[in-house]
Amino acid sequence: MICFYGAKLEVKSADGFVQTSLVTLFKSSPILFWVGWQLCFAKPRLLFQLQSYSHNSQQIIIFAALKSDGQMNKKVAFYTLGCKLNFSETSTIARSFEKEDFERVDFSERADVYVINTCSVTENADKRFKTIVKQAQKANPEAFVAAVGCYAQLKPEELAAVDGVDLVLGATEKFKITDYLNDLTKNDKSEVHSCEIEEADFYVGSYAIGDRTRAFLKVQDGCDYKCTYCTIPLARGISRSDSLENVLHNAREIAAQDIKEIVLTGVNIGDYGKGEFGNKRHEHTFLDLVKALDQIDGIHRLRISSIEPNLLKNETIDFVAQSNSFVPHFHVPLQSGSDTILRLMRRRYLSNLYVDRVKRIKKAMPHACIGVDVIVGFPGETDEHFLETYHFLNELDISYLHVFTYSERDNTVAAEMGDVVPMNVRNKRSKMLRGLSVKKRRAFYESQLGSVRTVLFEGENKLGYIHGFTENYVKVKAPWNPELVNTLHQVELTSIDEDGLVRFEFVTDTILA
Repeated sequence: MICFYGAKLEVKSADGFVQTSLVTLFKSSPILFWVGWQLCFAKPRLLFQLQSYSHNSQQIIIFAALKSDGQMNKKVAFYTLGCKLNFSETSTIARSFEKEDFERVDFSERADVYVINTCSVTENADKRFKTIVKQAQKANPEAFVAAVGCYAQLKPEELAAVDGVDLVLGATEKFKITDYLNDLTKNDKSEVHSCEIEEADFYVGSYAIGDRTRAFLKVQDGCDYKCTYCTIPLARGISRSDSLENVLHNAREIAAQDIKEIVLTGVNIGDYGKGEFGNKRHEHTFLDLVKALDQIDGIHRLRISSIEPNLLKNETIDFVAQSNSFVPHFHVPLQSGSDTILRLMRRRYLSNLYVDRVKRIKKAMPHACIGVDVIVGFPGETDEHFLETYHFLNELDISYLHVFTYSERDNTVAAEMGDVVPMNVRNKRSKMLRGLSVKKRRAFYESQLGSVRTVLFEGENKLGYIHGFTENYVKVKAPWNPELVNTLHQVELTSIDEDGLVRFEFVTDTILA
């Protein structure tokens, strides 16, 4: 429904409706109108157009309005694919719906609006989209389905062609989603609103609270790097950062909700405040950011989600080692242990820099956990290149791997390269590195046995067990006890269970927080 400035409003009486006289619609929201002699208001979404006509050169619109907001509450559900950054943005979008009096429900429940936040990093994320749309249609065939996120920016028309999709919003439009919903009328053709990615040059802050124990705090968006395999710059635009003041404000809001851990997220967070082409509103660096966050009261843990090796400076490593709240856990993308492949990927470092970063972390924090991203099957990766990567990782003092099987992405340089690696070879190499990851994680966990660590317990009951993570990202388990949820305890790590998780004993009965 669109209410035009200067139009007249009339609400006819009926069961459950109220009656008004003729009034003028105002530009502001909520809309003011008269009921008898009493001035009242209603939000545009709570008014439904019944009839429109002209009278004495004036436009008359007849609406029906329910007596109260409570009788008109709509329900919205969200499904998020991809990274922690997507989860933080989903929460921000959800809060915009709550301001419009929508009730948030689980995606499996019947809702009036289903919002799918898409990902384009892997082929599987693309393929899952259709399945998720079908889930929404099954829950409510009459529901309004909207697609947002990276895939929606990259291939809006492709998503719009999926049966059941009503609205597709690009990188900037997704944060204004409630402005595009109108009266939730389903049309024969999907609506697409997607700007050119060059126009995605402003920043929208976000944070998400997951399972009542940790929050994902967005500090940066976009990327100025031109890695040959990556579509993220095409989906999210240039590097731009939140202001230091706003990040600290959001962190305080999170701390006030008794959240024990904040995870800093972004596309390229080490680029914070210093984008080559992006937002240069402030001169703060990533080190300035972590120093300021470390001073905020009420935050027990701060964790860096992922940071490029060339942007992980000695000063940052040394500060984390002695900080109040930052934990000894780093996730540092590698992508390949072969310098030949790193050059083909247009990464901004070679393997010797990566080795130096790992050694620096381990020297400052011997118990630190180090995670690694690696891509297998990149065009031109021979058996020799892959074995170079395997041996490089095997000899490196790291804790676990995130292994990605290379998949061709439209509009990337790598998609046009020759020497394509057959899919069966890619899968074989992926399996080998996943096996290495299991070995590395086991070795890291074994190195921690007998040590005293602090565990933050999570809120999900998984088959009768509660799980938690130490500050250095060792995953522990114990019989389910709801009183442990969102609490910090000192424990001694004692053994590794059959499923690879760590058992422990409480050092004291004291709850640290």
